[in-house]
Amino acid sequence: MNIRFKKKRFRNYLIFGILWLVLGTIVIIFNSDNIFNYGYLVIGILYIGTYFFENKKQYLTIENGIISKNHLIPKKINLNKIKRIKKFAGEYILKTDETELTINTELIEEKSLAELNTVLENLNLETK
Repeated sequence: MNIRFKKKRFRNYLIFGILWLVLGTIVIIFNSDNIFNYGYLVIGILYIGTYFFENKKQYLTIENGIISKNHLIPKKINLNKIKRIKKFAGEYILKTDETELTINTELIEEKSLAELNTVLENLNLETK
């Protein structure tokens, strides 16, 4: 099961990526002497790359009893090892004996947030 990002996040990354690429292209056409002008293109490529990466991977993946936060270096926690769930300021903090995983609920679309809440309630743990 994938817990999806809000669509607004994707739209913003795509818009910013295109704007930086256009700005970089214009600056390089009119003034290619300064090497720092290529930074605009790099920023645009990074935004577009982030858009594609996050659109493919999404925010969280829950499979085979493991919840993983999808970044370049994913963080995984076994659902059976979770000892406590702390809800504070729009975040869930899942704690085990060794690690903790912070989930920002403001980044999650409504339908996926309901699915996440169902999974976390099925753990029958104390929430604070």
